[in-house]
Amino acid sequence: MGKGAKGKKGKGKTDATARSGKLAAAVVEDAAEQDERVAEHEADAVKEIKDIGNALRVGKGFDLAFVDTSGTPGFTGNKLEGKAALRACEAELSDQLERLWAESTAGGKRSVLLIVQGMDTSGKGGIMRHVISVNPEGVKATAFKAPSKEELSHDFLWRIDRALPAPGQLGVFDRSQYEDVLVVRVHDIVPEEVWSKRYAQINAFERKVVAAGTTVVKVMLHISRDEQKARLLQRLDSPEKYYKFNPGDIDERGHWDAYMQAYQAVLDKTSTVGAPWHVVPADRKWYARLAVQQLLLDALRDMSLQWPPADFDVEGERKRLALS
Repeated sequence: MGKGAKGKKGKGKTDATARSGKLAAAVVEDAAEQDERVAEHEADAVKEIKDIGNALRVGKGFDLAFVDTSGTPGFTGNKLEGKAALRACEAELSDQLERLWAESTAGGKRSVLLIVQGMDTSGKGGIMRHVISVNPEGVKATAFKAPSKEELSHDFLWRIDRALPAPGQLGVFDRSQYEDVLVVRVHDIVPEEVWSKRYAQINAFERKVVAAGTTVVKVMLHISRDEQKARLLQRLDSPEKYYKFNPGDIDERGHWDAYMQAYQAVLDKTSTVGAPWHVVPADRKWYARLAVQQLLLDALRDMSLQWPPADFDVEGERKRLALS
């Protein structure tokens, strides 16, 4: 009887392992098929990219409340074409970032800073995995959490200044100095007379950064309250996503309207000529990733990056190599 029980239990494990293996194989096969479909549409999908940068740039009179968070401004294709366009432009983004780095090896001082803000689950991590990962060597990524004791002992911009990209780098801020006029305002962490002065301080800081040779790209990933709820529920429904879930995210949902007011103030007061804001509708993850990629490409193309010339005799070295 004992042996029979053990045998049935062992068989159950074997069956479960087999089912798990078949499921994993099916997932891999499905992913491969999707990759093939995406690849087939790359050439045509790029034609669907219009002027995303201008479509998303925050200008005078901008009202966050009127943004369609499920929209795709500046792109006329569907989800499949959006994924195809993202992939089609990866090579150029990688090339541009390599040119930026190469320029710095010859003494260039320029860099790029991508600032990504957004409510919880808006897709900030996805931007790193699907957009920035094309060239990780020249990327300096910083995720700003609640300030440490050391950081609190300094001005709020101290930790931001220390995280700026070096020449040749693409710096990426997951949250940023703007937390000090968002979270602190919503939760009354510091008095209004303190945080209200920070808009001007941030503008002055960014002017200094731009003047030093850094192109600043500021992005707000804008999702709807309903979409955030769906994404949080997805994390609760998936054991492999438990690590992403933070119970505090539900508490923050109770302050949604206050956050929207705080973001509107940020956009009104800190979208400048030298460092404008771009509000990216983010209910569709594929579009948000494509939009951020295109904003980076716009910034890099405007820099007219060139490969640095050789500082040695090319033909002379060619002859030496042939004789070696």
